[in-house]
Amino acid sequence: MTQAIDKAEAERHRAKMAKRKAVQDAEVAGKTIEKGLLIVHTGTGKGKSTAAFGLALRMLGRGHRIGVVQFIKGAWHTAERDALAQFGDQVVWYTMGEGFTWETQDRARDVAAAERAWLKTLELMADPGFSLVILDELNIALRYDYLDLNAVIAALAGRRQGLHVVVTGRNAKPELVAAADLVTEMTLVKHHFAAGVKAQPGIEF
Repeated sequence: MTQAIDKAEAERHRAKMAKRKAVQDAEVAGKTIEKGLLIVHTGTGKGKSTAAFGLALRMLGRGHRIGVVQFIKGAWHTAERDALAQFGDQVVWYTMGEGFTWETQDRARDVAAAERAWLKTLELMADPGFSLVILDELNIALRYDYLDLNAVIAALAGRRQGLHVVVTGRNAKPELVAAADLVTEMTLVKHHFAAGVKAQPGIEF
């Protein structure tokens, strides 16, 4: 009796999954557009840049070349940069910020650094050799009006066909969110800093 019930349940499950697969396959088949994506990682939770570097590894695994421009982080050394450096000339990395605004305490200096980073961004986006460009903490530069928002969005929207761009940082501007193809918001549920745990190698940097 138990075996018969198990067989009946297995058959119901198989039929249910077959229907689900048919729906899923039809939905996937209906997606025919292939394009470079503008991706935004924002929100108060941890993991925005981490997710971007996960995409970088995926692209590198496919044999593509990637570029990274860091808009805010300055002298803070990160292990992911060392790890990606092992891919040689498949990766170019520019740390062009001078630290967070509360560290520099010099708006003119911060604006100048952001402008230099943006010029480097335009250079990388124009180079057909790159498949992915990560603009780390660009959202912070836009939040503090270090760059002209409209000009940035126009350049991102007008990027060459096939180029994927990832923008990270809290407080993404609504205009950037509207222009993006994919937006993920990291939600803070719990953070170890609140319990007095300091930044640790391999977790924060």
